[in-house]
Amino acid sequence: MAHEGFFTDKSTLVGECVVLRSFEAGDIDAMGTILADPEVLTLTGSVHTTAEAHGREAILDSATRQWYETRAEQPDRLDFAIIEQASAACVGEVVLNELSPENDSCNFRILIGPAGRDRGLGTEATRLIIGHAFRTTTLHRIELEVFAFNPRAQHVYERSGFALEGRRRDAHRFDGQYVDALTMSIIRSGRLDADGLK
Repeated sequence: MAHEGFFTDKSTLVGECVVLRSFEAGDIDAMGTILADPEVLTLTGSVHTTAEAHGREAILDSATRQWYETRAEQPDRLDFAIIEQASAACVGEVVLNELSPENDSCNFRILIGPAGRDRGLGTEATRLIIGHAFRTTTLHRIELEVFAFNPRAQHVYERSGFALEGRRRDAHRFDGQYVDALTMSIIRSGRLDADGLK
């Protein structure tokens, strides 16, 4: 397969406030609570009503737990737990997936639980993994999709170098209202700084 070994460098990435690393058992436990968070469920498009976003079980089922346990073995994607240095707690995840090696492109996604929000941790995690990808692979383009009702995430992506490319109108329905999905991307620059970014 063309993508074999593409994301074999799964080195721990250390920033000022966060550490990105392959998932450990305690990180997986923490993801249960994070994935049950109503805001995470809403902003990721995992639910379609406010009522559906509440009351989720905060413990991962065995299939989801096994999925996290096997992420480090995947050569065609990069899945990291976001660890806040101050508390040593897992506050979310950051992922490069949907690899297209023929086009030197992939998808990016990130989610942060309540304990990690509004303190710049998501911005640092985004810059760390994007910089790592541009330094250690031939990736040229990294893209993402974000819903229009998530301006906080849009701001993080813009600060990290992503540019708005387009809009899928009325792509998601939530509480009976249609929401646009925005497409953004970052392209490898001819000049990379120490972080691997422009």
